[in-house]
Amino acid sequence: ECPFCGEAAGRELEAHLWARHGHLLGDLGPGNDEQLYECPMCSLTCTNIQILEEHVDLHLEENSFLEGGNMRDRELAQQLQTEEDKQQKSEEEKQEREEFKKLQRQYGLDNSGGYKQQFLKNMEREVDRGRMQPFDYHKRKADMMESLAFGIDDGKTKTSGIIEALCKYYQNENKDVRHVWLAAGVDHFHSSLGDRGWGCGYRNFQMLLSSLLQNSLYNDCLRDITAIPSIPKIQSMIEDAWREGFDPHGASHFNNRLRGSKAWIGACEIYSLLTSLRIKCQIIDFHKPTGPTGTHPRLFEWVLHYYSADNESGAKVVCTSKPPIYLQHEGHSRTVVGIEEKKNKTLCLLLFDPGCPSQEMQKLLEQNSDGTSLKLLRKYLGSLKEKQYQIVAVDGVLSLEEKAACCHASQVLTSEKIP
Repeated sequence: ECPFCGEAAGRELEAHLWARHGHLLGDLGPGNDEQLYECPMCSLTCTNIQILEEHVDLHLEENSFLEGGNMRDRELAQQLQTEEDKQQKSEEEKQEREEFKKLQRQYGLDNSGGYKQQFLKNMEREVDRGRMQPFDYHKRKADMMESLAFGIDDGKTKTSGIIEALCKYYQNENKDVRHVWLAAGVDHFHSSLGDRGWGCGYRNFQMLLSSLLQNSLYNDCLRDITAIPSIPKIQSMIEDAWREGFDPHGASHFNNRLRGSKAWIGACEIYSLLTSLRIKCQIIDFHKPTGPTGTHPRLFEWVLHYYSADNESGAKVVCTSKPPIYLQHEGHSRTVVGIEEKKNKTLCLLLFDPGCPSQEMQKLLEQNSDGTSLKLLRKYLGSLKEKQYQIVAVDGVLSLEEKAACCHASQVLTSEKIP
């Protein structure tokens, strides 16, 4: 463009300047000896310095405009990227909150009520479906309220005498069992309408406690427990153990409260509760498979040693004085009540599962049992293939000083790992 009139002159700019604006350029022309000034940006020749300065200012204004446009483009791009990042972060946080709420519901930490609320809700559903009469509903509700008031389990899911029946069965079994070791008498407890889906840890504690209450070694520790406690009572007992200082990390996970919730419990809660009662026990963590195809032969060997160490007689059937073992893995827990050694040296655990109803467990009490019901209990090496297992094993009584030491230790380390 012409710096004087703004017309587009293209490559003929110099001719245009002399033809149209020669009066501004003076008498200077081709061959004149007057000094000329060349634009450093476009090489245009100017006749004086003032015209050159004005011309260069036009260049600078144009560049400033272009740079301003580029700056606005960059700012817009940065703004769009910031908004996109903000939206993505918001969606991720929303997804995390939903996943956390899902986990809270799964593990009973969503404030949806506890044993009592679930019991009543499930009974109402049974009435609506015609499976329960209103009279039975009110009677069972009254029984449940009385049980909760006294903190004692109603015993309606209990099956007794199984260990004794197993002892008789193995005495007459002549097929493939070489040796069998059984825990001291254990009652089986299964889940009820109030704890179905989340109560396995509490039911396994009831099984373990049922054996301890029959053992005089633990009379002093358990003198304040005259009957098997209800699940809400067990929740209160665990809270008491936390208040004593056991497992503060675990307590914080539950916000120091279990009663009134459907919270799942595991090996650490069982350890804390038992130790608070001055019952000596330990947690053993089998944190990875020790055999082919994800199996845990070290776990089986540990259980065999636990039951047979003090019972090395040559008898085929050994009814030991050992309490049962609490067995935990992700999502479920069971109670180990014995172990078989087959004639081919393979091992088989005998487990009480809280998920197995009384009707099935009572088949083990039949005098003419042919052993088919033992499928409910038997777990071979290939049957236990979870990534990790934990066991809680009872082994005696603690003094008050030992209990205090265990309380302090549980605040630092709560499990011994088997490599």
